[in-house]
Amino acid sequence: MTGEWAGADQIAAACGFDPTKPNAARVYDYLLGGKDNFAVDRKAAEALLSALPDAAQAARTNRAFLSAAVRQVAGQGIRQFVDIGAGLPTAPNVHECARLSVPDARVAYVDNDPVVVTYARALLATDDLVTVISADARDHPAILAAPEFGELIDLDEPVCVLFVSMLHFVPAGDADATVAAFREKMALGSYLVISAGHDNPRNIPVRDRVQAAYGNDTVLSGRSRADIAAYFGDFDLVPPGLVPLTEWPLEVPDGPHSPVKTMPTQAAAGMLAGIGCKRR
Repeated sequence: MTGEWAGADQIAAACGFDPTKPNAARVYDYLLGGKDNFAVDRKAAEALLSALPDAAQAARTNRAFLSAAVRQVAGQGIRQFVDIGAGLPTAPNVHECARLSVPDARVAYVDNDPVVVTYARALLATDDLVTVISADARDHPAILAAPEFGELIDLDEPVCVLFVSMLHFVPAGDADATVAAFREKMALGSYLVISAGHDNPRNIPVRDRVQAAYGNDTVLSGRSRADIAAYFGDFDLVPPGLVPLTEWPLEVPDGPHSPVKTMPTQAAAGMLAGIGCKRR
């Protein structure tokens, strides 16, 4: 879409959001080269790039990790996926990656941004094996109790739950509680996929500038490596473990749903990524 999505005011009225405030999902869309964002989001993204010049490349590396992780988990026979804080649809999407190995993979996308939910539902309306749930990641009881979640996802069977590049936008205590709630409900054989920003010597000096780029309504919570490792609880980390995005094997076969090849960046190194499996 162009021209402020044919009018930010009309979309704001239809979706019920404030077009004067940036949103992390739409900033991420801009960094990925998408067009589903507003002037306020582009301004925030440019401020972020001023603080972290390679942030756009890091976003692409993170997206490549998501694609590679989903392909890897689907290759283990997992047939259902839950993407928390999914953001705007960006090819390749989780269901597209999963279905390269599991043609009937089921996916529940969860996001609290009205624009994301409205756009995703319109785009995916004809796919009976995909649902889009409007909920805040912190409200895990509402997510788990949503009728559309129960109709598509069976937590008595192995499932893959993804928290990709979103936990650092959630206050630390809420993030811990949310991941723990899903971890507890997941059946044996399930997988947990996480990438998250962490405090490191490069990020700490620009923390205030990054926070200012997103505005006061988005709270960034950089965590230590130990904090992020704790998200996995007693899940077994699969190789290469919890490592910087720059150390994750991102090469996948070429094809229509392959992610863009990426180059390591310092910003990507400021994010940790891992896959855990519930074996006990």
